[in-house]
Amino acid sequence: QVQLQESGGGSEQSGGSRRLSCVGSKYRIVSYYMAWFRQAPGKEREGIASINSLGGTRYADAVKGRFTISQDNDKNTLYLQMNSLKPEDTAMYYCAAGRLFDTTRFTSLEESAYTRWGQGTQVTVSS
Repeated sequence: QVQLQESGGGSEQSGGSRRLSCVGSKYRIVSYYMAWFRQAPGKEREGIASINSLGGTRYADAVKGRFTISQDNDKNTLYLQMNSLKPEDTAMYYCAAGRLFDTTRFTSLEESAYTRWGQGTQVTVSS
């Protein structure tokens, strides 16, 4: 099973940009559909972006048009480009991998679709 490690978190001003990375090890992430989730203090974890092995994507309404999910298969790395950041984007961000369904077609923002999780990276956006 793939192991995942996020990086790129930190503090940012409102309106700024940041790119998160998630490096896979032991297995190729192209063998999975992938996603980014986030969890704000006192809130449930929510899925915000998903990508399948053919590059199909799905976004939550809260980030659509501001965030972009992508992956570099040569580097075995998943990315989340975050633009126009808002204070409400403050959260712990997690990457996740799954292959319960067809990895070439499936995308999901539901936790139950994913079996592998990283440890998370904190993003804090100040106004």
